[in-house]
Amino acid sequence: MEITPFPFLTEEELAHFYTCFQEMDNNLNGNSDYPNKRRRKDDESGFEDLKKAECGGILASILLLDEEAKQEQDQWFIESEQEKASLEANHNQKVQAMNEYYNQMQNHYTELDTMDDSRTKRARKSASAVAGAVAGSDGAENNPGNSGSSSGQQRRLWVKDRSKDWWDRCNHPDFPEEEFRQSFRMSKATFNMICKELEPAVMKKNTMLRDAIPVRQRVAVCIWRLATGEPLRLVSKRFGLGISTCHKLVLEVCSAIRSVLMPKFLQWPDDNRLKAIKEEFEATSGIPNVGGSMYTTHVPIIAPKISVAAYFNKRHTERNQKTSYSITLQGVVDPKGVFTDVCIGWPGSMPDDQVLDKSALYQRANRGLLRDVWMVGNSGYPLMDWVLVPYTHPNLTWTQHAFNEKIGEIQKTAKEAFTKLKGRWTCLQKRTEVKLQELPVVLGACCVLHNICEMNNDEMDPELRFELFDDETIPENSLRSMSSIQARDNIAHNLLHHGLAGTGFL
Repeated sequence: MEITPFPFLTEEELAHFYTCFQEMDNNLNGNSDYPNKRRRKDDESGFEDLKKAECGGILASILLLDEEAKQEQDQWFIESEQEKASLEANHNQKVQAMNEYYNQMQNHYTELDTMDDSRTKRARKSASAVAGAVAGSDGAENNPGNSGSSSGQQRRLWVKDRSKDWWDRCNHPDFPEEEFRQSFRMSKATFNMICKELEPAVMKKNTMLRDAIPVRQRVAVCIWRLATGEPLRLVSKRFGLGISTCHKLVLEVCSAIRSVLMPKFLQWPDDNRLKAIKEEFEATSGIPNVGGSMYTTHVPIIAPKISVAAYFNKRHTERNQKTSYSITLQGVVDPKGVFTDVCIGWPGSMPDDQVLDKSALYQRANRGLLRDVWMVGNSGYPLMDWVLVPYTHPNLTWTQHAFNEKIGEIQKTAKEAFTKLKGRWTCLQKRTEVKLQELPVVLGACCVLHNICEMNNDEMDPELRFELFDDETIPENSLRSMSSIQARDNIAHNLLHHGLAGTGFL
């Protein structure tokens, strides 16, 4: 076999092959690094995306929480507004219902009075016609010389002969002063003054049938009835008058007291008198600008025929263990225990703060007539710009205890006045025979007579003192003014820091 020589490559061919192998190696190296770089790039972009996604989630959560909080706040505001509107609507509905009831009651009683008046007028006309017929027949049968005896016989037909011995003894100038004071709760001088003031209003003229009842006897019937609270049949026996006549006299004299004596002896003080009242209260308590002490009591009544629930007194019923009905009597007194303002006749189911809202005193304050004046009340009244009441929350400080003690001293003046009022006029302690619509006139007369006795320094028998048991109920809205809260705190601090506070709480 023939062996041929191997052909060796030239330098150019070697260089060419070297270049090709180098390019292939570079390509292979480049292709191997490319996946790693791409993987790193993908990892970096994925981490950044993950960070962005987490930040976006956190921001979304924060925004979601803010939105939920805002929605909850809006929902709470809407619910609070709805609740407030509901409370106001209920309050307005209650007030409207009470006013409608009161107007209905007044209309009902007005109709009853009209019917009673018409019935009385018809009875009087028929009686006058019969009396005229009898007098005419007597005049025709008898001669003119016997006309006096005939009129005397006719008078006996219409007037029942009753004994007046007791009243004649009381009306005698030699009747003992102490016995007169026990019977009428006032001195003879005070009684004479009242008779003189009321004479033009209550005096009647004599008629053909009978002589008019004297003014002193008329006034005495009314005052003795108010002082003792005895039933009309006993009043009739004492004064020798008919039961219906005594009832009529009581109402007539009470109406005269309201129209004639109330403007003179029970009125709101003028500027000079109000300044003196403030100085007297400040001298005794250290609290400035006190214009009166306020209190509300209840007067028992017979169960009314309409709207019984409005006059039902739950607190007195629970205390006495028997059903009780009452009307309210709110009064403001000066340092001497003299009434300067009264509000009478609201149903006994109303708390003290609602009675205050219905009173003329509240209207006077709304008109701006009680600026720089405090009316001091108990815990049954709300704290307002012109009403000062004690602290009622638990855990009181020394300053607040001291303030309550001074407020109690002022409040004691009003309670003492009502104690004397009910003790002197016993008719206020028990249910009376007076109609509900006529009762405010009677209660107003008692307040006027109380003022007259206090102004004339007529002392009341200590045995006649009456213990008040009107329960105090803290009102639902006891703080009606933020400025009054600060004013009360300032007064309490001044009392303590100036050494005017009491120490009874220690």
